[in-house]
Amino acid sequence: MGYRNLRECVDDLERHGMLRRVGEEIDPHLEIAEIQRRVYAAGGPAVLFERVKGSPFPALGNLFGTPERARFIFRDTYERVKTIMRLKANPSDFWRSPMTYASSPFTAFKTLPRRVGGGPVLESETTIDQLPAIVGWPEDGGPFVTMGQVYTEDPDRPGVRQSNLGMYRSQLSGNEYELNRQIGLHYQIHRGIGVHHAAAVRRGEPLKVSIFVGGPPANAFAAVMPLPEGMSELFFAGMLGGRRFRHTTRDGHVIAADADFCITGTMSLDEALPEGPFGDHLGYYSDTHDFPYLKVHAVYHRRDAIWPFTVVGRPPQEDTTFGELVHELTEPLVPKEIPGLHAMHAVDAAGVHPLMLAIGSERYVPFEERTPKEILTIANAVLGYGQASLSKYLFIVAGEDDPDLNVNDVEGFFRHMLERVDWTRDLHFQTRTTIDTLDYTGTGLNEGSKLVIAAAGAARRALATELSSSFSVPDGLGDAKLILPGVLVVGARAFVDKDTGYAQAESFARLLEATDVSDGIALIVLVDDITFAAESLSNFLWVTFTRSNPSHDVHGVGAFTEHKHWGCRGPLIIDARIKPHHARPLVEDPKVTRRVDELAASGGPLHGVF
Repeated sequence: MGYRNLRECVDDLERHGMLRRVGEEIDPHLEIAEIQRRVYAAGGPAVLFERVKGSPFPALGNLFGTPERARFIFRDTYERVKTIMRLKANPSDFWRSPMTYASSPFTAFKTLPRRVGGGPVLESETTIDQLPAIVGWPEDGGPFVTMGQVYTEDPDRPGVRQSNLGMYRSQLSGNEYELNRQIGLHYQIHRGIGVHHAAAVRRGEPLKVSIFVGGPPANAFAAVMPLPEGMSELFFAGMLGGRRFRHTTRDGHVIAADADFCITGTMSLDEALPEGPFGDHLGYYSDTHDFPYLKVHAVYHRRDAIWPFTVVGRPPQEDTTFGELVHELTEPLVPKEIPGLHAMHAVDAAGVHPLMLAIGSERYVPFEERTPKEILTIANAVLGYGQASLSKYLFIVAGEDDPDLNVNDVEGFFRHMLERVDWTRDLHFQTRTTIDTLDYTGTGLNEGSKLVIAAAGAARRALATELSSSFSVPDGLGDAKLILPGVLVVGARAFVDKDTGYAQAESFARLLEATDVSDGIALIVLVDDITFAAESLSNFLWVTFTRSNPSHDVHGVGAFTEHKHWGCRGPLIIDARIKPHHARPLVEDPKVTRRVDELAASGGPLHGVF
């Protein structure tokens, strides 16, 4: 629906029974965040916290808490946007079915941003310390903006057409920031704002930044939409929102006229301040690091402003909904952008970027037995494609081997791949390369490795569905459980330090050579807590791929190196134990948990919400 502002959306959701108001004062320090996590986990409604301790502004949580509610919010435009995406992928479809795409030109018109003389967001001003100071996790460095839309323009090509709108976290206070005058600005590697920042540094010019909070819900969704570099998210916001993105200027800063809040300032060019720690979407704390900061110029807001927020943490969380909708909208573009690629899936349960599954065509040398050739070319393209370049493990298979294989069926994908993979041939490492800024399994910030596993051809093994009666765990290892066909999870001693830890994993591989573990077992994962890791597929994926760095933590039974190619003749081993340099897992504060239990008890303001 073409909401003009966030208040219209809130009222609409309330009329349809999709929003709950909480009138009791709630503490933004940990309390609101834990409530949000529980409401999301229960598939609950959007929640409007009318009284936020320490702030005059209400806060809105769980707005996009379910895919169904997100589609409801965009019910008048979502299908038309999907149609536009299909048309972009295959323009010739217009002539095959012109009536299907008849509304496309009118939808496209809504993409054009509209400059206006002013807007409701400029009605009032406030200061940073009056904003809801929402802190998500006990060790967070301070309150952060978690649903902010950070706007910058290309200094080399200024204007809204080359602008970037991204959802980058902004630390409002804490650490060494001067209250009300400086806020942190953290962006991950391979983000559009980074290109603008680099250009500003090169030119020696201040980079003007505007942080929009609230406004029509389409604006927030646009900020996470992966668009080609140089294409502004403002265009997509207009298309999805059903009305043109309205913008104005104040003191040289671009302002979203219909936002609830707008923080303006300039980014430091050659200065940095400590930012963090911060609980992140991998389920761990990102440590404190020096990042550029924003010198605050002004904080504008509507008279009836609402502060929308979300909470990040181990998936699934509210941003899972964003991922699902983004996948639906961009799926038709994948074969167009990367020829031969049928589908790809960044696995949410594994922390998104740590694990990517892909299906491609294998058409090279069709008269020979099918082996990975074309899918290796496709894999290189995937690792050079937008945010997919952040993938740490990329598993890619040939679609010809099973035309019905679904990339979203993780268990089925693993079975298909492990039946076919040849560990002596199909492992392709990239070492000393860039990885996700929030991934601490590597050798430093943004530094680590990648592993492509490409499998094609006929099945080469039958995967075990139960352990052989003759199998026994070698000395030095704990219990062993099959989590998936052919996938064995094994408890192991704690990884104490680098000198002994990596050597332990190598010795485990040698111990396993003396057993019959290779009979139907293709993959072995070493873990600290086998009960937790084997409890569910979600736990297994999270532990395995957020706690391993391919170059250091992948081992194998019967390992060898031949002309710089590494492989193994027996099962592959991934050491997913926690290492001393890893980030700390997120754990809630038990006192806050008890307080939230009280609020949700019978007679409490949150009773029945979760």
